[in-house]
Amino acid sequence: MPLLLDEKCCNKCWHSSERPCPQLLDCLNDGPRCHDSASCRSFHAERMAGLRRDTITRPVIVVGAGTCGLGAGALKTADAVRRYLTERNVDADVAEAGCIGLCAFEPIVDVMMPGKRRVSFRSVTEDRVDALLDAVLGGEMPSEMTLGQHDGPQAPWPDVPELKEHPFFAPQMRRVLANSGIIDPRSIEEYIARGGYRALGKAIREMTRDELCDVVEASGLRGRGGGGFPTGTKWKFALKTASDQKYLICNADEGDPGAFMDRAVIEGDPHRMLEGIAIAAYAIGASKAYVYIRAEYPLAIKRLVGAIQQAREYGLLGYNILDSGLSLDVIIKQGAGAFVCGEETALINSVEGKRGMPRPRPPFPAVKGLFEKPTVINNVETLANVPDIVANGAAWFSAVGTGTSKGTKVFALSGKVRRTGLVEVAMGTKMREIIFGVGGGIPDGKAFKAAQIGGPSGGCIPAEHLDIEIDYESLRSVGAIMGSGGLVVMDEGTCMVDVAKFFMDFIQRESCGKCIPCREGTRRMLEILQRLTRGRQSEKAFDALERFKGVMDLGRLAGVIRDTSLCGLGQTAPNPVLSTLRWFRDEYEAHLYERHCPAGVCSELLTYSIDPEKCNGCTACAKKCPAEAIMGAPKSPHYIIPDKCIGCGTCAEVCRFKAVLTE
Repeated sequence: MPLLLDEKCCNKCWHSSERPCPQLLDCLNDGPRCHDSASCRSFHAERMAGLRRDTITRPVIVVGAGTCGLGAGALKTADAVRRYLTERNVDADVAEAGCIGLCAFEPIVDVMMPGKRRVSFRSVTEDRVDALLDAVLGGEMPSEMTLGQHDGPQAPWPDVPELKEHPFFAPQMRRVLANSGIIDPRSIEEYIARGGYRALGKAIREMTRDELCDVVEASGLRGRGGGGFPTGTKWKFALKTASDQKYLICNADEGDPGAFMDRAVIEGDPHRMLEGIAIAAYAIGASKAYVYIRAEYPLAIKRLVGAIQQAREYGLLGYNILDSGLSLDVIIKQGAGAFVCGEETALINSVEGKRGMPRPRPPFPAVKGLFEKPTVINNVETLANVPDIVANGAAWFSAVGTGTSKGTKVFALSGKVRRTGLVEVAMGTKMREIIFGVGGGIPDGKAFKAAQIGGPSGGCIPAEHLDIEIDYESLRSVGAIMGSGGLVVMDEGTCMVDVAKFFMDFIQRESCGKCIPCREGTRRMLEILQRLTRGRQSEKAFDALERFKGVMDLGRLAGVIRDTSLCGLGQTAPNPVLSTLRWFRDEYEAHLYERHCPAGVCSELLTYSIDPEKCNGCTACAKKCPAEAIMGAPKSPHYIIPDKCIGCGTCAEVCRFKAVLTE
């Protein structure tokens, strides 16, 4: 059994028993209660401060080791740090943390010096480690790499900005992400030292199941993975359904393109989610919980496996939790990456070992779900909010947000924006503040065009609605949904017809095929969009007529799919098309009537020509043209025959003199 308190602590404490003491959480969070020993309390306080790194006796270097950091070279950075310390015989510790959210500046390295605040540094690649550590260990701050210093009881560094004042962090309200990038996700002790598992102890000791459901319902917490159904209400349905067995499922499937919130939370703070699972399982009377996570998340799975094992060793999961008579077994179920398994009834089928296909509803899973037993399904972010609600109360949570959307929301900010990463803001924050405040706006001097929110089931928000307040109802008013929180920013160089085609292609390929409206309807919609982006050279017979007819049928086809599909994914499948058609009709009309792509993205609709003043007749374009559409004598300006050009763009690629023009 791991020892949080070592042999210096008296022999009356929990670690001398064969199993953890029932008052373990009280002891760890509030100090020893088993006797009135001043030395024991003093040692405990010192140990907690050490785990929080409030006091350190030697330097600590923390490397951000989430997936984004590893992709940017964090492993090589960590190796370079250890090599530096060995070669210079520096007595220091090297630790890991999850993603702090600022993915655009990875690898991120934090340095803590005794008596001084923790400082974060950006873009610390392998080749920059020596310069960084030379400076910091020498008492200097390399300003070009410095992000800012953290809050803390230690002495501040002079002339170093506060990290919380950085433009990326200043507008945020970090609750779910409070520990991400700060603690070592592999250490349950660091989580406990920051108040972890206190809410679980409070829930099972001081609250009945009904009271717990009431608190979550009163808080206004809504599901963070889809339509935003009230979490407490869902729990009550399962609680009031009589059964000899109930289940809780944590949906960590996260199949939306551009979404990585759940993965980052599990990688950076897995115990927060586990604590939420344990509280939710107690609330509904479940003794078994599943975490359904896609196998493409190997690091998150590794961190989760370790966290479950640690929680078991501390008596916080498993049999007779904290001598309460409650037991909970948490099982990891790896999914194969099917988008449809994000839908809760398809997910249930997959957990049962069946093909991931939706079931008709009702009955709803809270009444008849996994193995035909009452089942509650919540996603990672929803459950990660639960410990704070229990610890601080419903009023604390509902004080933030709008009238119908309470608390905070985590977004995965990506696309054409300067600062990509993981963002947590209060409900009601304006879209403009996220994109231009947190994200830093559009790079390369280009204009903002749209933001795709909610993944394939969501919609696009145009520039005229940038000041919309983000909550469940306001997003629906502009044809979008909150979804899991993927937020993809697009600039003026994006073709919205092409965006609709991309999402429709994704949806069509990911359709489970069970119901005809989704299986066939999405295929027809994709074909219409494909015809819309083709040039004349690809058409035969009545193709041109079918182009017009297909576009005229888009709205009606979308309505049929939405009204008759079996599951929520099928019902929302037309959203990308309906949204772009609503806000960017002029682009559809340009594609349809003029056969022109204003953004210059749809290659078959581009018109190529050669600037005679730049062309020196090298013949490279003529030799490479697959349609033999380029004519001209050697060493003389060439020209393109429009009727023969297939718009492949090869001429522009091979021209060394930039003489090929596109329109």
